[in-house]
Amino acid sequence: MDVRDNFTDFTLASNYIMQLAIDEYQADRNWTRLIDRYWNLVEDLIGDPRAKQLPFMDNPLPTLGMVLTYLVWVLIIGPTYMRDRKPMQLTNTLFYYNLGQVLLSAYMFYEHLMAGWARGYSLTCQPVDYSDDHLSRRMFNLCYIYYLSKLSEFADTVFFVLRKKKSQISYLHLYHHSLTPIEAWILTKFLAGGNTTLPNIINNFVHTLMYLYYMLSAMGPRYQKYLFWKQFLTEIQIAQFIICIGHAINALVTDCAYPKFITFLLLCNASIFFVLFMNFYLENYRKQATVKAVQEATALTTTEQHQIVSVANESSKKQQ
Repeated sequence: MDVRDNFTDFTLASNYIMQLAIDEYQADRNWTRLIDRYWNLVEDLIGDPRAKQLPFMDNPLPTLGMVLTYLVWVLIIGPTYMRDRKPMQLTNTLFYYNLGQVLLSAYMFYEHLMAGWARGYSLTCQPVDYSDDHLSRRMFNLCYIYYLSKLSEFADTVFFVLRKKKSQISYLHLYHHSLTPIEAWILTKFLAGGNTTLPNIINNFVHTLMYLYYMLSAMGPRYQKYLFWKQFLTEIQIAQFIICIGHAINALVTDCAYPKFITFLLLCNASIFFVLFMNFYLENYRKQATVKAVQEATALTTTEQHQIVSVANESSKKQQ
């Protein structure tokens, strides 16, 4: 059986690989050999051969190591280093970093369109094209660039640490920056194209706006008047996950030639992000709305008090 030819049946593929790995382990009870054999089976049978020679793509250990290093630095090493130091300004660095991310995100959005989503990709069901024709190769190369871009976004948190913006390093932030490089690695290694790239193209659009916002924010106080759309940006991010959830559910309930297991994981991930972003939205913007309402009520009360005092003074003058 050639599992690659029937990869759309992910359950069959995974059961086949698992059984071979179990047979290998039962032969000599060697855990090291089992792990090595298991990975070789996964890579040979369902891995994209185009990814094997690319940096960091041979196995997941480099990516997992970079994610672990990132977490250790932003949670332990960085805060310890900055504990007795003043926050760094990094004005020019932030401007050029965010400008670079705007251009990169816009480029990847364009490439997603040109490599598939404006060239016949189906919004309801799009299988992965493992052939080596022009558009398939273009989408594959884009998936790898997308993976590298997620590694570059570690800098977001590094800058927060160096500027002592501890409130910005939320659970949502860490979850997002830790998980997306792993997701992007799996995408490039096994599923470079098809349904999986819909969340990516939406994410590129959102990140173009998001880093544009950050760039304007880094340009100083005179540009603050252009930052009125922060709440709107969060609402777009929430809409992103609603679209991804609907897309994944449709692929699960229809006879789509795409791995059901991967679709289920995408659904779970989009749902988690939706909950986290909704919680962030309600905590921040509902709280702001409440504070604004209290301020308006207080201002109204103060105005009414002034009117009463004014009327009382005029009445007193007349009596005199």
